[in-house]
Amino acid sequence: MSTGGSNRETEIKLRLGGAAEGRRLLKQAGFRVARRRVFEDNTLFDTQDRKLRRAGLVLRVRQCGRRVVLTFKGRAQPGRHKSREELELEISEAATFTRILSRLDLKPAFRYQKYRTEYAQRSGGGLATLDQTPIGDFLELEGAPEWIDRTAAELGFAPADYITDSYASLYWQHRENHPRSPEDMVFAQSLQIPNQ
Repeated sequence: MSTGGSNRETEIKLRLGGAAEGRRLLKQAGFRVARRRVFEDNTLFDTQDRKLRRAGLVLRVRQCGRRVVLTFKGRAQPGRHKSREELELEISEAATFTRILSRLDLKPAFRYQKYRTEYAQRSGGGLATLDQTPIGDFLELEGAPEWIDRTAAELGFAPADYITDSYASLYWQHRENHPRSPEDMVFAQSLQIPNQ
């Protein structure tokens, strides 16, 4: 999600021991819930030969309740923060749009799910999200690099803790150690995380 009216996304992820830890750290740093916890179902689209992935590009359809958002992400610039172009557009019908992408030889290539709660400080500056995923819980800090560094330090993290990989990349790494994991990063029906 681009912040500050810009088409550029700058962010990091921070691995947590659990969602309760994330809520505690955010509260201590003066963050309050800006958007309540929601379930997100994300599908990345690509060509059969994974042309977008090889180029470092992302085309994603995110379904969040009745809201559906199409996102294009450009190639990430190297650095300790992930920074890249991000363009988003709300669409009204995911199924119709998926058929349009199919006609352009873009098919679902990877699906990932998470529960996300958005947090903000009264002073503004950036956005913190608490993401609960099938491979663990993460804080995501998005804003100007200076804000990210200052906020991460307030939360007790160092630059060595910064993760700039996407959830797709993190899941592919996870599958190397857990080869029996499903191809997509989705919650098993019996393991869906209750509202916490």
